[in-house]
Amino acid sequence: MERRIADILTPEERRWSTFDEDLASPVAEIRRLVASGGKRLRPAFCHWGFVGAGGDPDSMVSLDAGAALELLHGFALFHDDVMDGSTSRRGAPVTHEVFADEHRRSGSSGESRRYGDGIAILVGDLAFVYSDRLMSEVSAEAREIWHELRIELNVGQLLDLIGSARNERRRLKAERICRYKSGKYTIERPLHLGAMLAAPARKAELLPALSAYGLPLGDAFQMRDDVMGAFGETAITGKPVGDDLREGKPTPLMAIAMERASSAQRTVLTVVGREQLTDSQVADAQQAIVDCGALDELESVIARLRDEAVASLAVAPIATSAKTELESLAVYVTDRLT
Repeated sequence: MERRIADILTPEERRWSTFDEDLASPVAEIRRLVASGGKRLRPAFCHWGFVGAGGDPDSMVSLDAGAALELLHGFALFHDDVMDGSTSRRGAPVTHEVFADEHRRSGSSGESRRYGDGIAILVGDLAFVYSDRLMSEVSAEAREIWHELRIELNVGQLLDLIGSARNERRRLKAERICRYKSGKYTIERPLHLGAMLAAPARKAELLPALSAYGLPLGDAFQMRDDVMGAFGETAITGKPVGDDLREGKPTPLMAIAMERASSAQRTVLTVVGREQLTDSQVADAQQAIVDCGALDELESVIARLRDEAVASLAVAPIATSAKTELESLAVYVTDRLT
C-alpha cells in the first residue's frame, strides 16, 4: 500500500517542486501523513469485500482502491484537524501547525494561524483529487458507491461540527453522527466499493448482506473511538487525554451519560463543550461517566453490535476466506486501543 501511494505521490512531488520550489513541502506533506501510520482499515475492508465477491486477492484493482481510500482519509484528516483545532496526530504536529510555525519563524506577512489553516485545507484538497484519479476507470456501480462514500463522509463531518457547536446530547442525534462521520465511511462503504469492483452485476445480492455486517460494526467501531477519545492516553492515541471531552464532541457516550447522570454528575458533565476544560475538569467528567454507568452501557452496546455483525456473516453470499478475515477484523476494531 505504502509503495503504491509513493508511486503516485513521488512523481507529483517532483513535478510541482520543479515547477516552483515552494510547492515541494505541501505535496510532500500528503506523503508524510499517509506514511506516518494508521490502521489501514478502509483498504482492508475494501479488499475483503472485493475478495468476498470473487475478486483476485492479488489484483491491482483492489490495491488502487485501497490507495484511493487512504488518500481520501488523508484529505479528511487534514481538514478535520483544522476544524477541531488539533495540535497533534499520530504523535506528531498536525499540518496546519507545521505551516503556521514556519510562517511565524520566517516573519512572513499576515496571520500565522490563517496561513497554516489555508495550507492544510489546500493540501487536503490535493489529496482528495489524487484519490479520485485512482477511481476514474471503475464500473458505474463502483463509482456510484465512491460518490456516496464521499458525500456521507462530508455529511457526517457537518453533523459533527454542528453538533459540537450546539452541545448536542440527544442520543439519536449522537448515534446518527457516529454512523455518518465514521462508521459507514470506514466499514460499510469500503466493503460495498470492493464488492462492486469485483462483481457489479451482483449489486442487489451483495450490498444488503455487506450492510448487515458493516452498519452495526461501523457503529461499534466509532463507539470504541469515542471511548478512546474520552479516556485514551496520549502515549497510546497520540492525542491529548480526554480530547473528545475537551472538544465537546456529540458522542453516544456523552448522550448516555447525560441520560443516566445524577444531579451532581450532570453538573460536572454540563461544562463539557461549554468552556475550556482544565485537566481536573476532564478527570471529573471521566469519573462521572464511569460512576453513572454510561461507560459500562456503551461497552455492552459495542459488544452487542460486534456480535450482530459477526452473526450476519453466516448467511452472507461471500467467499469463506473473506468471512474468516472479516470476523477477525470485527474483533480487532472493537477491542483496539488506538
